[in-house]
Amino acid sequence: MISYYGLDRPLYEQYFTYLGNLVQGDLGYSLKYVNRSVNSIIAESFPVSAELGLRALAFALPIGLALGVVAARRRGKAADYMSVLVAVIGISVPSFIMGTLLQYGFSVKLGWFPVAQWKGWEYTVLPSIAMGLGLLATLTRLMRASMLEVTTQDYIKTARAKGLNERQIVWSHQLRNAMLPIVTVLGPLVANVLMGTFVVEQIFAIPGLGMHFVQSVQSLDYTMALGLTVFFGAFLVAANFIVDLVYGVIDPRIRVAD
Repeated sequence: MISYYGLDRPLYEQYFTYLGNLVQGDLGYSLKYVNRSVNSIIAESFPVSAELGLRALAFALPIGLALGVVAARRRGKAADYMSVLVAVIGISVPSFIMGTLLQYGFSVKLGWFPVAQWKGWEYTVLPSIAMGLGLLATLTRLMRASMLEVTTQDYIKTARAKGLNERQIVWSHQLRNAMLPIVTVLGPLVANVLMGTFVVEQIFAIPGLGMHFVQSVQSLDYTMALGLTVFFGAFLVAANFIVDLVYGVIDPRIRVAD
């Protein structure tokens, strides 16, 4: 087994062998799952984590941005306090507690959704909410702060002086400029969400990529740990690159220099 995986060779030789395979897209074989490559495990598990992450984003993104805008527009009023309360709860309550509460309330007590597993759309609702609440809270806080900062800018005062109504000011000026800080953090946030989370996947028995992150460390499966780290790093770089492209769409003043 040691010779099969090349562990009996010098470290420098193992290193350069791994780099050579990595250039070809080969992440090696898992030490825990015999005769299974890291590539095949990622290909099997990543779509599940990505689907869960996309559902969590579809839940958190529109609601979080809407709550942030409402909170900023109704600053100091009931809507603002309610939005801030939702944000505080979403950030303060850990996902494993939120997931357990959702299971107990909507599965055990009400019987509306299955408790766990991943077999159909009804199995995705509760884990998507459990994963998305933290993201929703973060987006609400960021959007509220960004909208309040934009409100005091000179171009907003100029727009009001021109006689534009509040709807035009919000949609054409405030919201577009307030989205820039949001887009900045969305790159790493989206990458983290799509790569899976061990806690939520463990609670709801979801066969995603998150559990492999932790199990690879616990079982000393270093090829799996390295492969997942490389995959996550590449995914994060790609997400940040897409964010840079989106900057130019949101604000035409931001362009890549020739």
